[in-house]
Amino acid sequence: MKTLLICHDGAQLDQVVLARWLNSFSNLVGIVIIQEPPSRVWRRVQREVKRIGLLRFLDALAFRFYYRIFLSGKNRRWERHEVREKCLLYGDIASDTAILKTSSPNTQEAETFIRRMNPDLVLARCKVLLKESVFSIPAKGTFVMHPGICPEYRNAHGCFWALANRDLNKVGMTLLRIDKGVDTGPVFGYYTYPFDELHESHIVIQHRVVLENLDALRSKFLEIFNGTAIPLNTSGRASTAWGQPWLTRYLEWKSRAKRAAQ
Repeated sequence: MKTLLICHDGAQLDQVVLARWLNSFSNLVGIVIIQEPPSRVWRRVQREVKRIGLLRFLDALAFRFYYRIFLSGKNRRWERHEVREKCLLYGDIASDTAILKTSSPNTQEAETFIRRMNPDLVLARCKVLLKESVFSIPAKGTFVMHPGICPEYRNAHGCFWALANRDLNKVGMTLLRIDKGVDTGPVFGYYTYPFDELHESHIVIQHRVVLENLDALRSKFLEIFNGTAIPLNTSGRASTAWGQPWLTRYLEWKSRAKRAAQ
């Protein structure tokens, strides 16, 4: 099975750990590393303001500042520890593994690179919605490990909103194949672990729902490659796209988690 990874530059759990993990059971033929220009971040900000309004955007911005001051240091230490531990389990990728650094996975150079690598399966660990001419290249599909249970918690912060809504049975990760929608493709599995909502941040939780299930995910990818994996039936369920975390909802979540623990 030939695989290819798409990830953001500096995302060590993806760029290092998941690359090594893929290489441990497949032929990792290439990595597309996204180096986003500041202009794309600004466009993302504009879309979010338009979607939720200025006041809610300020709430989301306040959470960003709160996270940077109070949470990011602890999370970075946790991430460095996980990278060290997982590098002991999974050997390094080959020195001649093809790597493309690009501003977007939707550029012509990225599309040409992926076609040349001709992977059977692509794992996309990125915030960018892939265009059809890119995600349709691999014969077995392009997959995402979505941080949230779909279809109820679509978009990039599903774990946070499930926690904030006290919908604890929906805190997890969805393995789905990309289609033309936003996290609407066929679902091939749900994954979780005994998370600690009182002491773990939602960032740690959404990473651990992947890292704690790498063996099961490996088996599922092999099933997909062999054509024996059957998508789950998600018809008739509510479907909602969620945006950036808000500071007000974060503080409310942690307060309710503390009361529940007591």
